[in-house]
Amino acid sequence: MSVLPIYLFGTKVLRKKASPVQELDPDTVKLVYDMFETMRSSNGIGLAASQVGMLKRVIVIDISDVEEEPGAEGVHSSDTPPKKLVIINPEVVSDSGSWAMEEGCLSIPDLRGEVTRAEEITLEYHDGNFERQRLTAGGLLARVILHEIDHLDGVLFIDHMSKPRRALLRSELNEIKSGRVETSYPVVTAEEE
Repeated sequence: MSVLPIYLFGTKVLRKKASPVQELDPDTVKLVYDMFETMRSSNGIGLAASQVGMLKRVIVIDISDVEEEPGAEGVHSSDTPPKKLVIINPEVVSDSGSWAMEEGCLSIPDLRGEVTRAEEITLEYHDGNFERQRLTAGGLLARVILHEIDHLDGVLFIDHMSKPRRALLRSELNEIKSGRVETSYPVVTAEEE
């Protein structure tokens, strides 16, 4: 397993739409393992393949060390809620409710902002064995899934914020874009892309 560099705000790959995975080949299996290693080493809870420069519809999630926010308890289709997931080719087939919560992103280090997302989602996807799955999730798990699906579609969490709020973040975003940001993990900046 390798730690991959995370692409930061301003890189072109973060604004592109990822392509569906057609089969579970050795390159995709290696990518999944490397993404988990990258996410762990950067203290993240979710990571999309586009964040490591790969335009494949692949997400990894591990919320096992995170406590739910009050009022954001998860709802799941199985007795044991999943805390660690490989999600390939995700499709949200339904959503309901809405709630706001502060979000952050490994591709936009040190910035956080309140984002309103669906409270509960039903998702169809392929798992790490490339078997078709259906999952109903709520709370933090639903939020992380939606955040990472946004990445696969070239959307960042700041895009959900109001224009005045984004305007207030402009100088910080320019610092990130130009690579003038410190992280504890390897990164690729817009100037290096």
